[in-house]
Amino acid sequence: MKYRSRTDVIASILNSATAEEGTLMTRIMYSSFLSFTQVKRFLKLLTENDLLEYDEINKVYKTTRKGLRFLVLYEKMDALLKIQ
Repeated sequence: MKYRSRTDVIASILNSATAEEGTLMTRIMYSSFLSFTQVKRFLKLLTENDLLEYDEINKVYKTTRKGLRFLVLYEKMDALLKIQ
């Protein structure tokens, strides 16, 4: 696997958590190819910056509107960079 930037990892986590019913931490961990320690650190960062929200009742993470906006901008930037 090639090197991924923090932005790439964040986009991967946010994509994993876009399911309407939310996504468990283990599913995010496996789909983003992160260790438990790494995913905990990123989830904390993303929830503190309102890109993810944590539902304590169901113990799932959901991407917020701000997170979805980040993903749209990330995809646009990725497409622009692939042109050259």
